[in-house]
Amino acid sequence: MSVVADRESEVRSYSRVWPAAFDHARGSWLYTKTGDAYLDFFSGAGTLNYGHNEPRLKGALIDYLQRDGVTHGLDMFTTARADMVDTLSTLVLEPRGLDYKIAFPGPAGATAVEAALKLARKASGRKVVGYFDMGYHGMTAGALSVAGNATRRASAGVPFGYTVELPYDLGPDRAAGEVPDFDRLLAGTGRLADLAAVIVETVQGEGGMNTARSAWLRALAAACRRNGVLLIVDDIQMGCGRTGPFFSFEDAGLVPDMVCLSKGIGGYGCPLSLLLIRPELDVWRPGEHNGTFRGFNLAFVTGAEALRAYWSDDKLERSTRARGELVGQLLRDIAAEHPGAGLDVRGRGLALGLGFADPAQARRAQSVAFERHLLMETSGAHDNVVKLLPALTIADDELEQGLTILRDSVRVALGGE
Repeated sequence: MSVVADRESEVRSYSRVWPAAFDHARGSWLYTKTGDAYLDFFSGAGTLNYGHNEPRLKGALIDYLQRDGVTHGLDMFTTARADMVDTLSTLVLEPRGLDYKIAFPGPAGATAVEAALKLARKASGRKVVGYFDMGYHGMTAGALSVAGNATRRASAGVPFGYTVELPYDLGPDRAAGEVPDFDRLLAGTGRLADLAAVIVETVQGEGGMNTARSAWLRALAAACRRNGVLLIVDDIQMGCGRTGPFFSFEDAGLVPDMVCLSKGIGGYGCPLSLLLIRPELDVWRPGEHNGTFRGFNLAFVTGAEALRAYWSDDKLERSTRARGELVGQLLRDIAAEHPGAGLDVRGRGLALGLGFADPAQARRAQSVAFERHLLMETSGAHDNVVKLLPALTIADDELEQGLTILRDSVRVALGGE
């Protein structure tokens, strides 16, 4: 740890919050070299939906490596790439009636967002992209141009143009009300004639677990269609089953023009991102958007195996929905135990958050949980929301153990013993 502190850039963050040197991991647990065990309600920021070192995925990866399977291939044809495309099409897209072309723009979610913004402008002939306050889409320059957080935008060091901010649905200070008139809202930007696309998260993970209503999402999609504006859904953290269904927008009945996926799509924590594109919008010229790691074969192997293991039926979806209801109720119980503390519950499925009126109390709850060997992060503009992202495959007793630690940590953070 001293080597890291001395040599690694000051930009590191999670190692400051969780000052432990992790050595190995299994399922929902991380272990230090000395054997201390930490229950993981972080899951690689939603990357490890199936837990650490899931045996079936690990076996597929080991078999592929042992037979000297191709590791790096850019966008050349490989058997691993073909298997990933075929499996995604057969198990995910076709059963949902979704006709998308698949692009592999690079290893990270931000690369999918960059590709989506670039393609939306090229396909539409327009320049402006709408984004939502409190939204987050990555830390590269293009992704920051559609960030709904002033501090993150400022980190780019330059002003941005050709983007416009829109108000998100239910935030911490917004009561449920009528769905807005999106035609008027879009026209009110003064940029409608040049509006290429709108990018949205159905649940704003980094923004504080703010959750859009299905009616709100449907109204947004309909207004976009009427005005010739493309709808991009950033499903990087909330997709791959995190909210229950494979895509977080399924319950709203949406068919976005483009979908950004990463994190859980690699299955095992192997870096992978992809962009789903309505066929008529796939107007790229060969090589017009590229990158050295536009398709990591090891991630194809584990990603395809994860789809076969968990998305050949609806068992995981039903489990996530049911567990989400249970965890949500427990969070509401915790909030009820502390009337006047300003606690509120947010999120869907197994992407849930507990908001605090005082950000210092949220950070204190996170710290106390770490002392008790539970990893969970905070989110929101002021880190005022404790964010829960357990593995979708977590055992019932592990989930109960983590929630007990959470309950005790909240009590301590609010001044209890």
